[in-house]
Amino acid sequence: MGFRIIKTAIATLLAIIVADAVGVEGALSAGLLAIMGVDVTRKRSIISISSRFFASVLGLLLAYTLFYLLGFHIWVLAIYILIAFPLITRAHFKEGIITSSVVVFRVFGGETLSFGVLLTQIELLVIGLGSAMLVNFAYMPKAEDKLLEIRRKVDGLFSVIFGHIARSLRDPYHVWDGKELIEAEKLVESGLSASKRALENQLIAPSEAWSVYFYMRKEQLVRIESMLELISLVYQRMPQGEITAVLFDRLSQDVNREEYMGETEKMLAELELEFKHMELPATREEFEMRSAILQLCRELSHFLNISKKSKAPASLKKKERMQLESR
Repeated sequence: MGFRIIKTAIATLLAIIVADAVGVEGALSAGLLAIMGVDVTRKRSIISISSRFFASVLGLLLAYTLFYLLGFHIWVLAIYILIAFPLITRAHFKEGIITSSVVVFRVFGGETLSFGVLLTQIELLVIGLGSAMLVNFAYMPKAEDKLLEIRRKVDGLFSVIFGHIARSLRDPYHVWDGKELIEAEKLVESGLSASKRALENQLIAPSEAWSVYFYMRKEQLVRIESMLELISLVYQRMPQGEITAVLFDRLSQDVNREEYMGETEKMLAELELEFKHMELPATREEFEMRSAILQLCRELSHFLNISKKSKAPASLKKKERMQLESR
């Protein structure tokens, strides 16, 4: 918000100076229009400013017609609102309703209908909204560092979560409050919002890599919650739990890597084969707990498949680095 205020101040000042320099009457109105035009991303700026401009032109044409036929009376403004607002909304320029009202009320205040007055309002729109667009396009804060920081925190939290899962499998009496899971959910949502803003600022060759990453983590959080429910069913130390804990130890390290290594997936496949050769459970309790551990492995497989789809294989990453080094 602080940076947006600075941009608004610059755009307002620029609009007033330009309007005054070219001799357009009502330079302060250009500043007011610039305030309305400043937005948080480049794409939103294009959409917002286009809506405001065309809504204002449409409003001016309608207002000129009403003022010409009915005169400059307060009740005519009410008729204008009743007709113009639905019309502008239907034309998909809803965001420009306030801006159009500003220019129409200026015309009403001047109580003069002429081509010169109409041209002046158009000039103010071009200068005010144009200044806002110029400032919006001139500089937008880079989101890469912020997104990278969020990613590192999320990966770190995932690593801690898997560490706790491994400890719980080795020791069913291990106590964990689950705060890392809540923090990870908040950070993933924050990352999704930040990646969306970053994408809207990329007008040429936009990349959805960050959005893909955070959507991947959001899907994986659902799998982790299912894993935790299954672990709660394992209330005794089990040999199968000890073996499965090794997988999560490995995953707590791999989750911090940008590329998909596939080591945990190989270990999981070997473990599932080992499970098939184990003796059958001797009691109902053992059967239930071993079933929970087996289902936990299924959830882990789904988790890894999500990573496999969204992360580049390590071999591909290596190939890309070699290509960059050869250039």
